[in-house]
Amino acid sequence: MPFDVESIRGDFPILDRTVGQYPLAYLDSANSSQKPISVVETIDDHYLNHYANVARAMHLLGAEATEAYEGARARLARFVGAARAEEIIFTKNASEALNLCAHSVGSSLKPGDEVVISVMEHHSNIVPWQLACERTGATLRWFDVTPDGRLDLDKAAETNLINERTKIVSIAWVSNVLGTLNPVRRIADQAHAVGAIMIADGSQGVPQLPTSVEELGVDLLAFTGHKMVGPTGIGVLWGRYDLLASLPPFLGGGEMIEVVKMTGSTFAPPPHRFEAGTPPIVQAVGLGAAADYLDTIGMAAIADHEQAITGYALRELQQIDGLTVLGPTGLDDHGRPVDRGGAISFTLEGKYGPIHPHDVSQMLDARGVAVRGGHHCARPLHEAYGIQSSTRASFYLYTTTAEIDQLVDALTYTKKFFDK
Repeated sequence: MPFDVESIRGDFPILDRTVGQYPLAYLDSANSSQKPISVVETIDDHYLNHYANVARAMHLLGAEATEAYEGARARLARFVGAARAEEIIFTKNASEALNLCAHSVGSSLKPGDEVVISVMEHHSNIVPWQLACERTGATLRWFDVTPDGRLDLDKAAETNLINERTKIVSIAWVSNVLGTLNPVRRIADQAHAVGAIMIADGSQGVPQLPTSVEELGVDLLAFTGHKMVGPTGIGVLWGRYDLLASLPPFLGGGEMIEVVKMTGSTFAPPPHRFEAGTPPIVQAVGLGAAADYLDTIGMAAIADHEQAITGYALRELQQIDGLTVLGPTGLDDHGRPVDRGGAISFTLEGKYGPIHPHDVSQMLDARGVAVRGGHHCARPLHEAYGIQSSTRASFYLYTTTAEIDQLVDALTYTKKFFDK
């Protein structure tokens, strides 16, 4: 089926809203995506007609809820190309998934071991590893970034960043600030060559790109539901089953056990070993519906649309005097961005100096354009570029060129306002 953005927008009633006299231009999908009717209706149906706790109740509703929950697990396994459903662990978000990695994978770290991340990581892929290194005495190292927003692979090679002491490498697939599409497979091959475990933060990649964990070459992949037209309160950690089976649990409680005695406990096999307590049942069912929705449209088509919209936005934004885009800005012969996803962060300079991103965001909001201003949970990255914060516009399958034009017009107005 041809990609029909207007038809797709019909599935998202919130996009028909107005802000004063302006149509809503929702350009904050890297923060959280909007939800289609089918996902909301699936959630409503489960709460109203099938709700019960899972894997506990020996009655009809319990059986229906368990079937729906485990069906969502199998659905997400297919979505990312997992070998088996048991490789999918449900968490409350990607942050919890990465903390799970830091606690369970990181439990074997010791002094002299090294963990490698990057300066462009979201705080959720920095702080857990800082804490893990503090607990274990391991050393945290990182990739720096180049001026054009890529991982500095040359410097990493010169400093022998990934070496025989490296035990874990954890890198964002797509940067939430720069939009940079990182060479995860290349880095994974380097990590595996020295016996390290490779983890990817897929929060910005899985919603935008066709995903195959085998092709990525990673051992663990974290992503979140609310950025891929699914509900909040649900995240996913995919992991190789043999690796998961070798790891200790992250949290203790109900359902993650095998046998509990006062003298000690044994633990269930994956995935239940990592899902202590009542899980996000209905959220998982809703996320399964989100995967259905995205696959019906086609992830390749969604990625193609996102690339087209991002290329258009890069061309138009760079016509604004005083606006500087962070991250890769190159376009290929078809006008598509090279090595970047659908988030564009930028700074705006006026006649009297930089215009603060919070001021930019408020001015844009007054003209119907929803963006994000701040450090986007990536303060070290902003410090690396010598700036305090930035404004970010981010796009998705429902974004139109008209919304990009509205953004450009609002930014032009904002600059004129502050130049008075």
